[in-house]
Amino acid sequence: MSMTDPIADMLTRIRNASMVSHPSVEMPSSKLKVELAKLLKEEGFIENYNVKEVGKFKVLEITLKYDAKHKPVISKLERISKPGLRTYSKAKNLPQVLGGMGIAIISTSKGLLTDRKARKENIGGEVLCYVY
Repeated sequence: MSMTDPIADMLTRIRNASMVSHPSVEMPSSKLKVELAKLLKEEGFIENYNVKEVGKFKVLEITLKYDAKHKPVISKLERISKPGLRTYSKAKNLPQVLGGMGIAIISTSKGLLTDRKARKENIGGEVLCYVY
């Protein structure tokens, strides 16, 4: 069965797993999902990620991050650009999430970037999601 929005599925799996305090979450892997996980790790929202082979399929495993009180570091994951309604933004108009406390993940011609990096490099693109 094909999935119409794999990014929304990934975000939902992470959101659901963190709400019930699971240590990690697994999902089907793709290049875009691995890049998204890499960005989340660089920004400190997840502990780690790795890709493993299960049979002939690749599975992305994300280790979630919690604070000292065992509250999830990610309080909200919000999908912005959807398959039915794409949302694009110029470099000047890139959104700032929670006054810079969160990140917007932008799909650009140079790959996935955070809103800060895209603004710094003066590149616009498709606004995939907000994370805070």
